[in-house]
Amino acid sequence: MEGSDEEKQTNEIKVAAPMLNAIEIKGRIITADALLTQRELARYLVEDRHAHYHFTAKGNQQQLLSDITLHFQNNPKEADYIETGYGEHGRIETRKIWTTSVLNDYLNFPYVGQVFMIERNAINKKTGKQSNEVIYGLTSTPEKHSPPQRILEVNRGHWCVESTHYIIDWNYDEDRSQIRSQFGPENITRFRRFSISLLKSKKKKNETIAEMMKKLAFNTRAVFDYLKMTANSNPFLMS
Repeated sequence: MEGSDEEKQTNEIKVAAPMLNAIEIKGRIITADALLTQRELARYLVEDRHAHYHFTAKGNQQQLLSDITLHFQNNPKEADYIETGYGEHGRIETRKIWTTSVLNDYLNFPYVGQVFMIERNAINKKTGKQSNEVIYGLTSTPEKHSPPQRILEVNRGHWCVESTHYIIDWNYDEDRSQIRSQFGPENITRFRRFSISLLKSKKKKNETIAEMMKKLAFNTRAVFDYLKMTANSNPFLMS
């Protein structure tokens, strides 16, 4: 029987701290999606592990989200930092960030160093289609150590990790995997990450990972070519 999304979220919260216990994170910035924007985890990171957090505020922390949103809506100003670059699938992306520390003592959340609002605009060069996304968040890093450019950099790094998790979960339904004993979960995740990385390196422009996996499911030879396990793909295998 498959677990519900609520059970899945509860389990993620319970395993977050034990997983971090196994690695040295002192002085590091730990990023997390909105599910793990929890006061208990924030205290654990700052008090117990002497690290910093970088959290996203969404509907599961409605009051926190409302307070941050209201501040930026009532205090419009030019963005503190703007960057433009090229994303996947032929997109031109513009990212803007606004930050403030005036809510540090007001928010009902521990160790707030500053809050931020990030606006992402993307234009597909081929179709001209535009998309816009605004996210809100908070971090324990103070302004003097994390200027807007640094916060945006951390956020982008987190997004890249999340996109990989999303691809794995979407294509393999990993969060509901029944492989649970000994080193099985860790090993299968490593294989899946390896396969996703390999497919990303081989995929054509505008081709999705799901499309590639579907094609390879009916073309075993191509799989071995990707892995350089055939004479055509690896000259060292030729006799």
